[in-house]
Parts: sequence; structure tokens; C-alpha cells
Amino acid sequence: MSGFFTLVGRDLRLAVRQGGALGTALGFYLVVVAMLPLGLGADLKLLSRIAPGILWIALLLSALLSLGRVFESDYEDGSLDVLTTGPLPLELVTAAKALAHWISTSVPLALLAPVLGILLNLELVAYPALVATMIIGTPAVSFLGAIGAALTLTARRGGLLIALLVLPLYVPTLIFGIAAISAMLGPDDVAPPLLILTAISLGAIVLGPLAAAAALRTQMQ
Repeated sequence: MSGFFTLVGRDLRLAVRQGGALGTALGFYLVVVAMLPLGLGADLKLLSRIAPGILWIALLLSALLSLGRVFESDYEDGSLDVLTTGPLPLELVTAAKALAHWISTSVPLALLAPVLGILLNLELVAYPALVATMIIGTPAVSFLGAIGAALTLTARRGGLLIALLVLPLYVPTLIFGIAAISAMLGPDDVAPPLLILTAISLGAIVLGPLAAAAALRTQMQ
């Protein structure tokens, strides 16, 4: 497993060194959340009620911006050919790159959500629930997104195709993420939506690398 963690560390160092993908995602996240109150008006109760949904949707859209670079940079410089024929199974390669994307992009977006919640008049008691559900649910964002990134690796305008392929897969994560937050803040039992959200992420962690590896093999032929 040393090769797996070496690849994760390499991708994290590249993400920090380049910084463009994370900066674009964080900037887009800020712009979307900042502009929505202007369009919805000054009804603070309305903003507070829909804030979790807005933050979740903005996070999903922001994460999409960096998915195209999961495999693209390695494909352009030939590193992906080496990784494909190397000793590390391709499934572990895709898992490592998806994990690096989650750590470098999805986690910072989740941690930024409480700060942006101030703009939406989000109640303070909702902040722990918001961050918890995002940390639990965002692995599905990166690991399912890796499938779309692999399928569109050699396609023109791959960013648009990734959105079309991946956004429908994000719907269950969005639904149960918001349901878990509502349950934590209300009288409902939080266990069912939270367990389903966890199951979605675990399923994505298991199935995402397998599907992404199969797509890469097809693209690299």
C-alpha cells in the first residue's frame, strides 16, 4: 500500500503547488453563495430555512470545476501511461487520485461552508450538523466524480460532459445530506438519513474506483 499513499501524497503536493483548481472552486463557491441572497431578497427567515440546501448545491457545483483535472494533467504529460502499466493496480490508482481530490478540494469546501453560512443567516446550532454531513457525504462527490473524469478524459469540452454525467449521481447525496441536517435540527430521528448518506459514500468509495478504472482502460486503448 506504500505506492497508494505515495500517489496520494504526490497529487496533494501538486494540488498545493498549482493551487488553481482549489482557488477556482473556492472562488466559485463564494460567488454563488454571495449572489443568491441578492436574488432571493432580504427575507432572513427564508434564507435561514434554505441555507443548508444552497450550501450543498453550491458545494456540488464548485467541486465539479476541478474534476476535469483528476486525470487530465497526468494524461497530458504521459504520467498516466506509466501509472496504467505500473505495479499498482489501476483501481488503486483511481482510488488514490479520487482520495487526493477529496482531501484537496471537497474537504476545504466543506470547512468553508460555515463561514459562508453567515451570508445566509444560518443558525449557529446548524453549523456542526452542516460540516458533519458534508464531511460524510463529500467522498461520494469525489469518487463518483472520478468516473465522469475518466469517461470524458479524451473528449472535447469534457467539463460540460462531466456535469451531465455526474450531477444525476449526486442527487441522492444532496437529498440525504439536507435530510440529515434537518433531522439534526428538528425532532426527527437523525439515524436513517445519516446512515443512508454514509452508505452512499461507502458505496461510492468501493464502486467508483472500479468504474473509473474500467473507463480509463477503454480511453487508453
